[in-house]
Amino acid sequence: MDKIAGLKEILTLDPNNAFARYGLAMEYVKQGEITTGLLEFDTLLAAHPDYTAGYQMAAQTLAKQERNTEAVEKLHAGIASARRTGNNHALSEMQGMLDELDR
Repeated sequence: MDKIAGLKEILTLDPNNAFARYGLAMEYVKQGEITTGLLEFDTLLAAHPDYTAGYQMAAQTLAKQERNTEAVEKLHAGIASARRTGNNHALSEMQGMLDELDR
């Protein structure tokens, strides 16, 4: 079974599984299905607004697609999430990425 099928199966059994949703988004992006991957990130973040890594990876994906305005929006939301959860490492990384995009 491929990774996408396996993750979808997990989500069929547990649609609220944040780790599986994140993994599915990452796998779609890895396989070049960017739009589908970004939709999965959006689904993840709507259900789990403090899943900080989701913002960071969505922003990186958007930046690689030269969709910088959208990447900046995700970074701002991700920084807010990192502050709420006390994730200083992610906050620092996203702030650095934001600084690069704002040049």
